[in-house]
Amino acid sequence: MLPLNLRIRQATLSDAPLLAQYNLQLALETEDLRLDPATVNQGVRAVLQDPAKGIYYVVEAEGAVVGQLMITYEWSDWRNGQIWWIQSVYVLPDFRGRGVFTALFRYIESLARSQKEVCSLRLYMHAENAAARRAYERLGMKATAYQVFELELPSRPS
Repeated sequence: MLPLNLRIRQATLSDAPLLAQYNLQLALETEDLRLDPATVNQGVRAVLQDPAKGIYYVVEAEGAVVGQLMITYEWSDWRNGQIWWIQSVYVLPDFRGRGVFTALFRYIESLARSQKEVCSLRLYMHAENAAARRAYERLGMKATAYQVFELELPSRPS
């Protein structure tokens, strides 16, 4: 396979429909979840319109967006630093195993290292996603002793 010429950039509002589509595919592939497209569209647009909520980055190859991830933020009082949470990771199936996610991760890692307040990169994944686990471990990430707990709250009117 020929090496890819990748371009990484911050996503813009014009990317919203594609990011939402990728998020719908991600949920279906990884958790067999069928999300509400209108809600996902609104959620993606909310991030793109308010950088305090997070920031999306995309990877382009062959003239098209072939991958994405979103960064959200958590302040750690224990570390007096910011944790960047990697979320909504998706690479088109035809581009998997070709260095797309590695390039995107290294780009984010470099950005994080350039900002002294960032103390950690974290992500969560579905426990049974062995391929994702291997990819994250190859990049130097390690499983932690933490588990995620959740209490879902009823939907709020828009």
